[in-house]
Amino acid sequence: MFGELLRHFREAAFLTQEALAGQIPCDRSLVARVEAGTRVPQDTFAKKCDEVLGASGALLRLWGRIDWYPQVEHPDWFKRRAEMDAVAVQLYEYQEQVIPGLLQTPDYARALLSQTASGEEAEDRVRARLSRQQRFLAEHGPLYVAVLDESCLRNVVGSPAVMRDQCAHLLSLGRHPNIRIQVAPAACIGIVRPTTSMSLIVLPDGERWVYSESLSRGHFNNDPAVYAFHSRTYDVLRADALSASESAALIGETMEGYRHDHEQARAERGDLDQKQLQRQRRRQLHRNRPRYPRRRPHPRQQEP
Repeated sequence: MFGELLRHFREAAFLTQEALAGQIPCDRSLVARVEAGTRVPQDTFAKKCDEVLGASGALLRLWGRIDWYPQVEHPDWFKRRAEMDAVAVQLYEYQEQVIPGLLQTPDYARALLSQTASGEEAEDRVRARLSRQQRFLAEHGPLYVAVLDESCLRNVVGSPAVMRDQCAHLLSLGRHPNIRIQVAPAACIGIVRPTTSMSLIVLPDGERWVYSESLSRGHFNNDPAVYAFHSRTYDVLRADALSASESAALIGETMEGYRHDHEQARAERGDLDQKQLQRQRRRQLHRNRPRYPRRRPHPRQQEP
């Protein structure tokens, strides 16, 4: 439904998929897959298409009304956490090494999950992960505060292009009124960080849970004393971390670094492709050029 409406507005604006992609900007394949109904778009994509195509907000309104993930299956050990995310009124997270699932782009999630799964299984996991995001991205979504260790930004998942888009996504999410993203910089030695990634979850009935993970298991604790201890640690961490605006500046700098790395890698691939093409052409010319018999000197006859 969304793809058909997008195609309608695009064709009414006399734009090709490639022309629309250039104005968003994104890859043409993303526009094609969204129109074909095989790719779930982000809200920022819908909003930008509204602006470019003059759709008066129709695409963004439709995006907010669609149940993008009506059937997803979470791993058994994670189902309880997913159920909490579906009703939580407040969520506070600290994450190290990788971007939290609620903040990941599809390509980042795909690159991360493909390390342990492949094919349709990996795609199912990507859909399940992205399904948790919609409630927090919707208008009047629950409060979500994420403190990211700087390692989340520096640890390359997928490629520089994936990381560049992930950083851009973080900047976009940080503009939502219910979402705050802060970074705990590696250079600040005095910051007291939790010993592991963790989540502080507040449910509608006021119940409070501490959630953390091991390799393949989720750990829940609703002991008030345990929650109070970790909540205090988290509050101190937030106070010592960069502010939301300072964090956005650092994320922006990191994004530009990845943009430069991506462009440099692309240029190097272009140079390599050009050299290979030149070698192929030289070989082709060598094979196709006319062959002339070479004059060889006759051996001198020896005197008898």
